[in-house]
This record gives sequence, C-alpha cells and structure tokens, in this order.
Amino acid sequence: WDREEGLKLRRPHEAACRPSGLPLEGPGCEYPLCGSAADAPLLSLPAEHQHVRYNPLRDDWVLVSAHRVKRPWQGQLEKPPPEDVPRWDPKNPLCPGATRANGEVNPNYEGTFVFPNDFPALQPDAPEPDDSDHPLFRAAPARGVCKVMCFHPWSDLTLPLMSLPEIRAVIDAWAELATELGASYPWVQIFENKGAMMGCSNPHPHCQVWASSFLPNEACLEDRTQRQHLSQHGVPMLLEYAEQEACRKTLLLPRRHVCRLQDLSDSEKDSLASIMQRLLIKYDNLFEVSFPYSMGWHGAPTGPYLEEDCRHWQLHAHYYPPLLRSATVRKFMVGYEMLAQAQRDLTPEQPSA
Repeated sequence: WDREEGLKLRRPHEAACRPSGLPLEGPGCEYPLCGSAADAPLLSLPAEHQHVRYNPLRDDWVLVSAHRVKRPWQGQLEKPPPEDVPRWDPKNPLCPGATRANGEVNPNYEGTFVFPNDFPALQPDAPEPDDSDHPLFRAAPARGVCKVMCFHPWSDLTLPLMSLPEIRAVIDAWAELATELGASYPWVQIFENKGAMMGCSNPHPHCQVWASSFLPNEACLEDRTQRQHLSQHGVPMLLEYAEQEACRKTLLLPRRHVCRLQDLSDSEKDSLASIMQRLLIKYDNLFEVSFPYSMGWHGAPTGPYLEEDCRHWQLHAHYYPPLLRSATVRKFMVGYEMLAQAQRDLTPEQPSA
C-alpha cells in the first residue's frame, strides 16, 4: 500500500511494453518489440496512435486505440446510481433484522455479517458428473462453498464512506474467511461487484466469497505466468513490476513479498484500509458519482497448496471500473473484445496523468 511498510497502488492490467524480459509472441502471431535494450525501462508510446501492449500477468496483448475516445457517443447511456437509498429497509434481505429468501432472519448486526449464500453457485455435496470417453466432452467435479459478507449495517454506505476502523474490520473478516475456507479448498475468491452497472442488484454494501475445489481459469493463468517469471528472473513478477511501472490500471499489492491475504501484518492491514478508502474516494470524485467497479483478491492457492512452494505468488487485488468518459458511458466488452482481444480507448497513462 502507499506507506513505508505497507502496500503499493499499481495499474498493470494494460502494461506498458518493456524492452527486455517479455515474450514477443502471442498465440499464433508475433508483435514487434517496442524499442531497444538501450531504452528506458518504460517506453514512451504515442498517446494518439493505436498500438498493442503486453500484459505479463495474463500473458496476452491489449489493443490500445486512444484516438477513439474523441468519437461522438450515440450509444446507451447508463442511469446514475440512486441517491435516495434508505439506511434501513425491512424488505432488503441484507439489512439487519430482515428476512431472507430462505426464511431466515438476519441478526441485528452492528459490524460485518457473514452468512451462506441462499442461492450458491457451488455446493459442498454436489454429485460427480457423468464420465465421458470422448476428449471433447469432458467434465469434472465442482464443489465448494459460497458466502455473502455485509460490510456494514447501513444500506446507504459504501466502502469509501466508511471509517478506517470499519474498513479494517472488513479486511479482518476477509482474512478470517480466507483462512477458514482455505484450510479445505484450493481457491478462495473474494470479490465485490459495486453498482447495478456491474450486475449488483442490491445497494447494501457487501461482497461475496466463493471457495472452490478446483483452481479457476484466472488463477491457473496467473499461477503459470508468475511461476515462469520467478524461474526465469529470480524475483516475483509483481514485485519487480511495482518497481518498474508507474501507476496505470489499478492493482493493489504489498510492498514486501506476501503470498496470501491472511499473511498481512496488522500494520499492513491498517495501511490497506487507508489506501482502499483513498482510492475509492478518488473513484467517486472522478465523475462525482458512486463509482461502480468489480474488484477481487488474488493470492497463492490454499488447501493442498498450503504445503507447496508458492513463492512465485504475490498477493494483489484487481479493480475493474466500467466507466470510460463520464458517469453514464460505460465500456462494453463485446464484439472485437469477445472474438479477438481486449481493446481500450485510453492509454493507461491518460487517466493517471
């Protein structure tokens, strides 16, 4: 964060090309090297010209077309988030004392509140799927646990409006869940979808925690790229990246080598609470709106992996905001993005300037 013993705020999702240490081949195609070994660690790329940038964490390339941001927008405009959210609503299933869909009544909680998801995507006792001898029709067991965690009893609050002790309580609850579920499951995904634009149907401040019996695709990908980087360069990828890269797309990571959320010290948790608050306040102030985003934590796998060497992992949190140029214009990941590769209309340098 942004303190001496704490964590760093970095934005590496659309990483700037560096002249060394990065593969030049994408799947089935080659990209030219941007510069020579004599260049500075970060290359100066024209803000107005389209180009592709390598993302080492995902081992893929992003098309950057900064000139497109000037085009007139005649597409869909999103409604701003409601400003009249009641502090307490007996019909809101996340409020203290409210009745949920399964008939259970929430306690009158005053801090964080964790409960099993009433409509879980993963269940611990799911039957195994039918086996297939054909390689194109494979299936495998998928078991797990899904939980919901309310950040605060008030529905009209969001994380940037909460106090530092309240945010610290959220971080402590995250770490406790990661430890508890990580004892049995190899992957514990903590994530928050904020705002209707990101698919959140309830304005009450909350997140979800899904623990799975398998490593999801993103976890497998980051495990491979970080393991390969440590093997080739002798240093965890994201620690090296934090030293090389100025702020781009938002990524939070500890300044020291930390593999998992539950490994943070008390001072680092305090530092994390502070930088989360400042980051999310800046998001809200950008377009003067309660800023939507999806965020989540990535750390070393757990369960059986607790006994394995996971030094290649570095704890980090991703933030993915959908807004592009105003509070009502979002970036749609469709068409070219779904069929070819990710594309963005801003260089990483422009929003961080």
